Amino acid sequence: MACLPALPREARPGRCLLSTPSSAGPLWVGYAFAAVGAVLFAAKGILIKLAFAEGVDTLTLLALRMGLSVPIYVAVGLIAYHRGRDRRATTVPASAYLKALAIGVIGYWFSSYADFKGLETLTPQFERLILFTYPLFVLLFGAALFHEPLRWRPLAAFGIAYLGLAVVFLADFETGGGDIVVGVLWVLGAAVTFALYQLLARGGIAAMGAPLFTSVAMTGAALVVLALFLVTHPLAALVVSGRAFLLSVMLAIGATVLPSFFMSAALSRISAAANSTIGTLSPVVTLILAVLFLGEPLRGVDLLGTAMVVGGVGLFTVVDRRRR
Repeated sequence: MACLPALPREARPGRCLLSTPSSAGPLWVGYAFAAVGAVLFAAKGILIKLAFAEGVDTLTLLALRMGLSVPIYVAVGLIAYHRGRDRRATTVPASAYLKALAIGVIGYWFSSYADFKGLETLTPQFERLILFTYPLFVLLFGAALFHEPLRWRPLAAFGIAYLGLAVVFLADFETGGGDIVVGVLWVLGAAVTFALYQLLARGGIAAMGAPLFTSVAMTGAALVVLALFLVTHPLAALVVSGRAFLLSVMLAIGATVLPSFFMSAALSRISAAANSTIGTLSPVVTLILAVLFLGEPLRGVDLLGTAMVVGGVGLFTVVDRRRR
């Protein structure tokens, strides 16, 4: 597959958009956006487990999440569309909107559904560690589909972060039991589709801008979620306890809307590989939140894994910046 086209003023000969920022500005801004998005996404598993404890099932919680968030996406999308229409030299073709809808279905509907299903049997820490194998898929798919070279220095930094994840992963696996296998497979499916979203989103972001693209993609995912809910559940299932509804609001705004825009803003400034590897901070934050809100113990392996992940992310950021 050919490289995705970069913006004319940003294009560099012989480089794919996968590794070239599509908007001007210092790289640290992109790194900061990626880190904030990772922290906010880290709260997702905690909120989901708390909602499950209130008796809310996966599809109902997904429907509440998307139903509460999609009006915001539509509003932001309309604002971005009208502002961008006056600034763009050419009109965004209808095919770009259709692609954004499809990418949203792949990256946010299926990935979210698979992730929620995995959390039915996995702890938030375990789920987050498995989900964040997706940077590996970003690098592999980038090399296979976009001809992005696999340089050894970024891979070495990436490997340090993954060794840190593996330390905690193995400790959890020993005590998780056989019933976690299905959950692991669900979350691995979420990781693969989320990696594809990271790569495929860049072309749409370059053509439409991050706010408009994110709004269209999330709206597509929301439509599929709500349609599936209506087919499988009565409308009365949306009536949940006050605590469950509050958790759904927090999930929709704090762990969905805000981090999705931060992620798209990061993808418009830094490479998908850089964004995804910085995102390995998310499981570290999840571990801390699980200790604070779910009463999970903080073990020595958790601290060791945290140090390795943070060190690997920091090293990758330095290497990624120098090669620009």
